Amino acid sequence: MARPNAVFVCGSCGGETLKWQGQCPLCGEWNSLEQRSTARARPATPAAAVSLGARAGTDVAARFGSGHAELDRVLGGGVVPGSVILLGGDPGIGKSTLLLQVAAQVAAARGVLYASGEESVSQVSMRAQRLALSAAGLGVVAETDLASILALATERCAALLVIDSIQTVQAGAAGAGAGAVSQLRECTSALVRFAKASGTAVVIVGHVTKEGAIAGPRMLEHLVDTVLYFESEAGSRYRIVRATKNRFGAVNELGFFAMTAGGLKEVKNPAAIFLSRSAQPAAGSIVTVARDGGRPLLIELQALVDRMRFGAPRRIAQGLDANRLAMLLAVANRHAAVSLQEHDVFVNVVGGIQIGETASDLPVLIALASSLKARALPSELVAFGEIGLTGEVRPVAYGDERLREARAQGFRVAVVPKDNAPRKSPEGLTVLGVAGVAEALEAAFGAR
Repeated sequence: MARPNAVFVCGSCGGETLKWQGQCPLCGEWNSLEQRSTARARPATPAAAVSLGARAGTDVAARFGSGHAELDRVLGGGVVPGSVILLGGDPGIGKSTLLLQVAAQVAAARGVLYASGEESVSQVSMRAQRLALSAAGLGVVAETDLASILALATERCAALLVIDSIQTVQAGAAGAGAGAVSQLRECTSALVRFAKASGTAVVIVGHVTKEGAIAGPRMLEHLVDTVLYFESEAGSRYRIVRATKNRFGAVNELGFFAMTAGGLKEVKNPAAIFLSRSAQPAAGSIVTVARDGGRPLLIELQALVDRMRFGAPRRIAQGLDANRLAMLLAVANRHAAVSLQEHDVFVNVVGGIQIGETASDLPVLIALASSLKARALPSELVAFGEIGLTGEVRPVAYGDERLREARAQGFRVAVVPKDNAPRKSPEGLTVLGVAGVAEALEAAFGAR
C-alpha cells in the first residue's frame, strides 16, 4: 500500500509546502508549519441538482425551538436542521451552562447528544442537577475522538449535537494534537459534512483569544453557518449573545440573559436593563434610545463638567468615541454658546456598554450643558439625534421605533431631530422636533 503524501500547512496564512521549514516561505511566520496528510483524489461523479422551487416554503417549518426565545431570536427564528453554529466567549461566561440548558429543553422532544471534552459525565450531571434540569432523552458522553462522537450521534439519531469544545476534539487523519490548527480545520470540516449529510444541527463551543476573537484560523468562521459571541461586562450579571454571522437570519441581532443561581434566565424587558437611575434627578444625566442589533435600548448617559485645576483640560469618554466627543465640544462652543475650553469633561455610558452610532450626539451635548449649568433635566425626558459640524440636528434611522419604545418605558417628553418628529406622536408622549443645537438646548431645559 502506497504511503499517503504529506504536506506542511502554515497555521497563520494556510499556505502549503512539501517539506518542513523553520519559516513559512509565503508569510514569513516562524515555527508555524504543521504536517498534514492528504487523501488520494477520488474520481469525480456527477452531482444531482434539486429544483429550488420544490424547496420553497419549507425552511421556516423545518426550524425547531431552542427553548429560549432570546436565543431563537438571535438565530433568526430557531435552530435550522443541518446547520453548524459556532459559539465563542470568555472563560466562565456561561457557554456550557446555556448549551446544557438548551440541550435539556430540546431533548424533551428530540434526540440530543452532548459531547464534552472538558468535563466527565458525572461533572456534567452535577451541573445539570444544580440547574434543576431533567431530560431522559439527553445523552452525555465524555469523548474527544471525533469519529466516536459522530458514530454515537448517528446511532442515537440525534437532532442536536453539542461539541464542548472544538479545541479538545481530535481526528486521527489530521496527525496533530488536539487544538492544533490542522486539527481545528479538519474537525470543523468533518462536523460540517456530517451536519449537511445527516440533518443534525451541530453547536460548537470555541475558545477565544485574549483579544476576544475565536481561537484558531479565521477559516473556522467561514466554514460554519452561524457565529455567535457571548459577551458580558466585568461585574455584570447580564449576558449578551450577539450574531456576527448568520446564513439563516439577520446579523448583529442580540439576545439578553441574566446569570442567576439557577442558570441563565431570559431578560423579560431587555430595552431597560441598562436603565437604573437615581430617585432624584441629577445634573448631567439624560436617557437616550440607542439601537444595537435589531432592537432599541434605553441607556442613561452621564456627563460631568469640572473647572480645570492644572495643565491641559482632560477629555475622557467611557463607552463613546473620544474623537466624537471632541467634535461635539467644538460644535457646542461655536453654535450653542457652551464654552468648555477651561473645563475637564467626563462622559460615561451607564452599564459599561459601547455606543457606536451617532444618535447619541444630541443627548451627550444636552448632558454637558446640564452639568455646566448645574441644572437637572426632567426625569421623563429622552433624546436622540445626530449633530453636524454646522450645528444642525440630523435625523437618525428607526426614529418611530425609538419613540414607541421610549413611550412604552414611561417617558413623556422626547427631544428629537425635526425630520424624526412624526405627524402623530404616540399617545402620552410629547415630541419636540428641533433643527439646531441651540433650539435643542432650549427645548430640553424648557420641557416639563
